[in-house]
Amino acid sequence: MLVDDQEMIRTGLRTILDATDDLEVVAEAADGIEAIQRLDPAAVDVVLMDLRMPGIDGVETTRRIRARHSPDAIRILVLTTFEEDHNVLAALRAGANGFLSKGVGPAELATGIREVAEGGGALSAAAAAVLIDNVAEERAPVVDAGMVDRFEALTARERDVVRAIVTGLDNAQIAAQLFVSPYTVKTHANRAMAKVGARDRAQLVVFAVRAGYLSPETAS
Repeated sequence: MLVDDQEMIRTGLRTILDATDDLEVVAEAADGIEAIQRLDPAAVDVVLMDLRMPGIDGVETTRRIRARHSPDAIRILVLTTFEEDHNVLAALRAGANGFLSKGVGPAELATGIREVAEGGGALSAAAAAVLIDNVAEERAPVVDAGMVDRFEALTARERDVVRAIVTGLDNAQIAAQLFVSPYTVKTHANRAMAKVGARDRAQLVVFAVRAGYLSPETAS
C-alpha cells in the first residue's frame, strides 16, 4: 500500500513496483486518515509510508496503524526525503519496521520492501547513523553483562553481519562485502536477531551499539 500525498510520487512508485515480478501495489492513500480507513490486512503486507502529509503525518499514522495491527500482520516501511534525527527516531518508536530515503534506487527499494515483508527491517545508512548516535549519546550506558553475553554467543560470521548492519548496509551490499549470497546474509541476520532477542533490524542495531558495536573498528 502506497501512502503519499503527492500523486506523482505514488504514480512513480507504482510504476517501479508493478514492474517487479514479486511485488504488487494493491492500494493507495493520499493521507493518513485515508490510509487507516482503506487498510485491509487481508490484502496488504507492507505499507510504504510518507512522513510529511496533510492532516495526520506519517508518524502518527504509523502509531495508529500499529495500535490496531501487530507487526506480524502489517509491516510499515517509511520512505521520505526527510532524514532528520527526530523523524527517524519518531517513526521507529511509533512502530515502523524500516526507514529509507526517497533517493534510493528501484533495486534498493524493492530489496527493502522484501526484507520488511519477510520480517526483517530496512535502514538507510543515515537512519542507522541516527540510531547509533542516539544510543551512543545516552548518559547512562546500558552495556550489561547479559547483553554482552548475547552477542558473544553469536558465531564469527553472525558478528560480521551485525557489524555490517550497524553501518547501514543492506543484504546485497553485505553479501558483496563478505563474498556470500544475500540469502546467506539474511539467514545470519535472522539467527543473530533470534539469539539476542531483537524483533527487527532497528532493534538489533540498538542492541549491538549497547553491546559495544559502535563501528566495525570497535566491534569485537
